[in-house]
Amino acid sequence: MFDIIGKRNWFFLFSALIVVPGFIFILLTPLTNGKVGLQFSVDYTGGTVWEVQFKNPGVTTDQVRAVFVAHDVGDAEVSEDTANYFTVRTKQFNLFPNPTPVPVTPAPSVSPSASPSPSPTPSPSPSPGPSASAGSSPSASPSPSPTPSPSPSASATPTPTPAPALLGTDQTGKACQLQLPTEGTLADIVASFKADSATFGGIACTRQETTVGPIVSAQLIQQAVVLILIGSLGILIWIGIRFHSIKFGATALAALLHDIIVVVGLFAIMGTLFGVQIDALFVTAMLTVIGFSVHDTIVVYDRIRENKARHAGEPFDQIVNHSILQTFGRSINTSFTVVLTLTALLFFAGASIHYFVLALLIGIISGTYSSIFNASPLLVVWQLWDDRRRAEEIALARSGRRSKA
Repeated sequence: MFDIIGKRNWFFLFSALIVVPGFIFILLTPLTNGKVGLQFSVDYTGGTVWEVQFKNPGVTTDQVRAVFVAHDVGDAEVSEDTANYFTVRTKQFNLFPNPTPVPVTPAPSVSPSASPSPSPTPSPSPSPGPSASAGSSPSASPSPSPTPSPSPSASATPTPTPAPALLGTDQTGKACQLQLPTEGTLADIVASFKADSATFGGIACTRQETTVGPIVSAQLIQQAVVLILIGSLGILIWIGIRFHSIKFGATALAALLHDIIVVVGLFAIMGTLFGVQIDALFVTAMLTVIGFSVHDTIVVYDRIRENKARHAGEPFDQIVNHSILQTFGRSINTSFTVVLTLTALLFFAGASIHYFVLALLIGIISGTYSSIFNASPLLVVWQLWDDRRRAEEIALARSGRRSKA
């Protein structure tokens, strides 16, 4: 029988070799102001996101990024999904021009002289001569002053309505949205895409043009931290109530912390070496890893609780070792099926979810390892330490009684 608990120090050492370097890179993130450690995408730092599809299906991300680099947008992140849409993220500056305010001309006020009420105009000469007969003509009769109504040109200038989005045709022949900017840096980039028709074939469709401000990004960071903290606290409380011992909840939380540091630490290392950035999907992956890791730990803990009742009087470390071996096959088989699925997604899915799948894959493997080789051995270490402490207290109490006697 393989003695997992007896070799627990080796497993702790292996975990330390993985966790400590990642933890160091995590700490370097705020110390170096983001130059080393975790690299955040525009979802958390603010910036612009633009999704575009070209008529040529053979366009690559490097070709798209080269156009942005040529226009001094060197920090542009370009990824491609399964629908051949390219997602461009940049945090250097806003690619879209600020909207030009439309001047509104106030409505002209009507002067008193232009009043439409009729006003009689008496003839200046009362002589009955020919001029008098002319004065008795209709032209000399009281008549309203010919005040013209305000002309249409004098009315307020209406606010121009934005032109409706043009309809393009995607690579499958379906109608899609095609709305291209006419001003700003992005307009120059679009002109470059159109000019290089041999490479891009023109722009077929656009799907998203959004800008994330610093306030929104700060709220996303705060929400991500709150979600992880609430989830971890809920796990600690529930496992403690379920197994009637804080030891089970605390050791499960320690294994969970191990998995979080492994995933985040590896992404901090990859961010430093390869420029890998984390986005909003990364938080989703972390919450999934948290749930999966605790699920495996609960399976082992539940078997430990059953074996404690069946094998009362047996040493606790042996009970835990039996429980791990009894659930070992189930844990490995369950995790292996998930790993196969994630591996297929990692190699054959689109680039837009590449790092999301990678975070899940690392977290699932780490969660399976920590549930078997970290959580249960930590529970044994805590229980053995507690037993020794109680034995020392009993020994001191007995020696005190003997001295008094």
